Amino acid sequence: MVIGVLLAITWLVLLVRYPARALPVSAVALLGLGLVAAWVLWQEHRGEQRLAHLELRLEYAPGHCPSHRPLHLVLTNGSDRPLQSLRWQIAAYRPDSDLNLAQNRGETPRYHAADHLQPGASWEDCLPVPPLRPGYRPESLDFQAQRLRGQFAD
Repeated sequence: MVIGVLLAITWLVLLVRYPARALPVSAVALLGLGLVAAWVLWQEHRGEQRLAHLELRLEYAPGHCPSHRPLHLVLTNGSDRPLQSLRWQIAAYRPDSDLNLAQNRGETPRYHAADHLQPGASWEDCLPVPPLRPGYRPESLDFQAQRLRGQFAD
């Protein structure tokens, strides 16, 4: 923080004392900073678009999965790049409500495989039910994946 303040003060002093030299250098520096910011925003937008092409379905299926992991997960990669890793949080809703009944305590399920999930491929797994608020049973709730954060191969 102190270094940033010192740099800003130094830049202002140079701009006031030597405007003919400091102004072109400042313009080039701002242009470079703008290009870096534009590149970062473009990369972030591209990653969000690829995440939007993923289909992640969660279903309470105790007959299909072991009793200690009754949530059946199906992940389908609809993007144009192989998926390397994915993290998400599980939310639980009553069908007539938008109140999240899952109590996420920081641990997030993730997909991380030695082989990338190729475009068009699917991956299935069974997950444990997240802790729910008192008084709710998992069979009466709809489960959704939220806050997806992923990494794709280039």
